[in-house]
Amino acid sequence: MQQNLADLKNKEGLVLTVEYAPGASSTAHKHDAHTFVYVLEGAVIMQVAGGDPVELKAGQTFYESPKDVHVVSKNASDSQTAKFLVFSLKEKGVAVVIPIQ
Repeated sequence: MQQNLADLKNKEGLVLTVEYAPGASSTAHKHDAHTFVYVLEGAVIMQVAGGDPVELKAGQTFYESPKDVHVVSKNASDSQTAKFLVFSLKEKGVAVVIPIQ
């Protein structure tokens, strides 16, 4: 779901789910958004540059600021799927994931 926020100039809210297969991960990236993560199933390991890695299980949350670089985002298990809900408050028209080279 993506929704323009009329009372917040040039902002939109985005809600989506992400599912990682066992052992799956993403490459380093950023969001240029206030991003909130809620783990629905399984467990994930998250880390932003300058922070410690954290393992999150179902029911736990994680936050990334617009300036954070997300250096680790991976399924904590090699045998179970992990699924999480993401809510982002971002600039309209900006990609939700920006790869870091």
